[in-house]
Amino acid sequence: MRGAKELIDLALRAREGAYAPYSDFLVGAALECADGRVFTGCNIENAAYSVCNCAERTALFKAVSEGARDFVQIAIVGGKRAEGAAQICAPCGVCRQALLEFCDAGDFLVHLGAADGACVTYRLSDLLPAAFSPERLT
Repeated sequence: MRGAKELIDLALRAREGAYAPYSDFLVGAALECADGRVFTGCNIENAAYSVCNCAERTALFKAVSEGARDFVQIAIVGGKRAEGAAQICAPCGVCRQALLEFCDAGDFLVHLGAADGACVTYRLSDLLPAAFSPERLT
């Protein structure tokens, strides 16, 4: 498993591809699979906001479309373009729910990083308590 710093660096690179002409808030994510593969993503906006896709879901959907289903951690960075450097940025509720579909909430790590090296780490279960999970459907 990669260290948080390495994963944050990958997320910072992914952030460079963000398309955010409306909010000017650039986000990058790097999602690591149990087998060591890493899938990155950036946020992609649209004039009709409901069509937008967050960096976390971009990385997740890329991974799932490539057959990955077992994930161990994700790093997320974000911030306004004008501010230059990325700052601590938590995933939205939709992204938290999307990750829960494929991740063990008690073990999956979410690293919130910044360009200055700051990092805060949570378990997905801490970010999405009392979540609606696939187990509740059975």
